[in-house]
Amino acid sequence: MTATLQRLRAKDSLDAMEQALKDDGGVIVEGFLEADVIARIKDEVALARAAANPGMKHLNPAIQFFYGDKTRHVNGMAAQSRTFATEVLIHPIYLALCDRILLPSCARYQLNLGHLIDRGPGAQNQLLHRDEVVWVHLPQPHAEIQLASMIALDDFRVENGATRIVPGSHRWPRARQPEAHEIADAIMPAGSAAIYLGSTIHGAGANTTQSEWRPGLHISYVLGWLRTEENNYLAVPPEIARTLPRAAQEVLGYAVHDAIASAGGYLGMVGLRDPVELMSEGKL
Repeated sequence: MTATLQRLRAKDSLDAMEQALKDDGGVIVEGFLEADVIARIKDEVALARAAANPGMKHLNPAIQFFYGDKTRHVNGMAAQSRTFATEVLIHPIYLALCDRILLPSCARYQLNLGHLIDRGPGAQNQLLHRDEVVWVHLPQPHAEIQLASMIALDDFRVENGATRIVPGSHRWPRARQPEAHEIADAIMPAGSAAIYLGSTIHGAGANTTQSEWRPGLHISYVLGWLRTEENNYLAVPPEIARTLPRAAQEVLGYAVHDAIASAGGYLGMVGLRDPVELMSEGKL
């Protein structure tokens, strides 16, 4: 029997979503974004998406292999699309799940990265992986450090490269690799979100179509005291960040990580001040 993921609706309870994440390491939430939100995001990034080079030179050969040469990337989505910044980045379901999954291990969580990932014809199955391995120097075992997701901007099907997720793998020994029947395809209509833990094994599927591109939004959040994969202060610089709602500024990392109440300290100060306050005063 082939593995499957639990399916919920955006109107379902947060308790049910959290429990699905704890039980399976991933869940599909249908109706996460409305059609008009998707249309606005597509419109706002149309030029950047068309200009993205699938064969771009990446940071190093390992990253080049990981992404392949048939996938278009639009990075720094909070700077590319105001709709993304105001209606996806701070989506209430994301923030509520981050409160439950991440906040027990930090004073504030932050965006790790927000990208549009457009899988093109001929893209092969991505190497199955756990996102949290980026922070490989953290000793094992540890609490969950990341919450990640992929939102379908078009229908996700097996043929166009639907995300593959391995239910239960967040509890597996690190060395265990999934068998074929343990991999679930996140087949879902546009507007759905496949949400999964950083400890869950997953990867993009192969796009076996002749001409169909499969756009999705990859958004992940991480503990506020960890370095993020994307440098969000450069990807979304102050001149753009200051135009966004305060909640978006905070999630982008412009607010200090204040652990004083837990006998810790401040991280991310500027002149011994909270940058998000400086921004509100017009000083940043």
